[in-house]
Amino acid sequence: MSTIRKAYMEISNGIRGLRFHREQTHQATQNITQKEVHKQSTNGNAVQQQTTQASSKMVRSPKPLIARKIRSLFGRTQPTNTRDLFLDERFLTKFFMFFSAEERGKLAQVCKTWKNILYQPKFWINVIPIISCKDLTKREEARKGFYDSLQQRSFDAVCLFGATDEDIADFVNHFSNCKKQIRSIGLRCSNISDSGLEVLFKRLSSIYRLEISGCNELTETGLWSCLNPKIVSLSVSDCINVADDTVGAVSQLLPSLYEFNLQAYHVTDAALAFFSAKQSYTLCILRLQSCWEITNHGIVNIVHSLPNLTVLSLSGCSKITDDGVELIAENLRKLRVLDLSWCPRVTDAALEYIACDLNQLEELVLDRWVHVYYVVWYAFMRVTPSIGRQNLAFYAVHIGPICNTHKCCYLVRSPQVTY
Repeated sequence: MSTIRKAYMEISNGIRGLRFHREQTHQATQNITQKEVHKQSTNGNAVQQQTTQASSKMVRSPKPLIARKIRSLFGRTQPTNTRDLFLDERFLTKFFMFFSAEERGKLAQVCKTWKNILYQPKFWINVIPIISCKDLTKREEARKGFYDSLQQRSFDAVCLFGATDEDIADFVNHFSNCKKQIRSIGLRCSNISDSGLEVLFKRLSSIYRLEISGCNELTETGLWSCLNPKIVSLSVSDCINVADDTVGAVSQLLPSLYEFNLQAYHVTDAALAFFSAKQSYTLCILRLQSCWEITNHGIVNIVHSLPNLTVLSLSGCSKITDDGVELIAENLRKLRVLDLSWCPRVTDAALEYIACDLNQLEELVLDRWVHVYYVVWYAFMRVTPSIGRQNLAFYAVHIGPICNTHKCCYLVRSPQVTY
């Protein structure tokens, strides 16, 4: 059902008087015509006239005065016209639920009544505002009003785009409730130095989710001095100064880390040996994107340090071979999601290891595999009886467009496979 249709239904439910009005006028016309016919006809029957009047009374809706008294007893007033309807808080609260967050932001500019209703926190749950610091006005009053609107809507997550150290200080000074309110923050394409990051984390002591992307001014020293032990989700990508010491800081300073996403070109196998017993039970999601220097020795460090992983992504780790996949299949038995896309050295033999050992696997991503032939899919389903054509739907196998047609011919015969 479309948004316009849902909104129309809400409006029709709100204006109850219109529906009763039409029924009453229609019934009144029927009663008038029936009375005229009975008056003109000499052979009319009085009993029949009474029954028709009784039936019309049974169908007739309650009188407006009685309905109004009932609403007044319960403290409810019904809007009498369209203008009152679109200013009624109970109606607008349901009406605005049919719009997206972007549309609600535009509707809040209509009038103060709509703004006060739309700025309630329930309309902005799971919404992350992206603040483009370069586009913010330089007027102090306007910036203060902007940050006040964010606090009024009780956002618990904020993303700063293109920020500098001055923007960080301005955000911290104007966002008075950031210490208690903000739980997640993202820094994207920002020229923030180590001192700016330190200022941010001194005020945001309750952060449990951090995203850093495209911040080339940050160094490993800044991460060592600023990481909060409360962080359970950390994402670091496209930061030129990130190397092995960054992973060491993460392993030593974040004992409660649950999810770690890393995209770095200079991380080696030695960095994966820093994970200790602190993360062996807490860290369950590990995504290593385009870590070109990681080899099978790094896989050995992963399987020994993090045996309880449920999600593992090695997308773009081009030096991983079939031996590394065999280590994963033999030691990480709790895996539910495995991403081996853009691993050109992995061949058909890796799928046999996966089929034999990873019985809890639900999603397998094989994007841009160039050495997978249709014979391996026959082995993939024959090795383990539970992985047959009827159960292959659990394995959301994604095949990239580079794969040739003859390599996917067996998959075409399995209609339950999504690829």
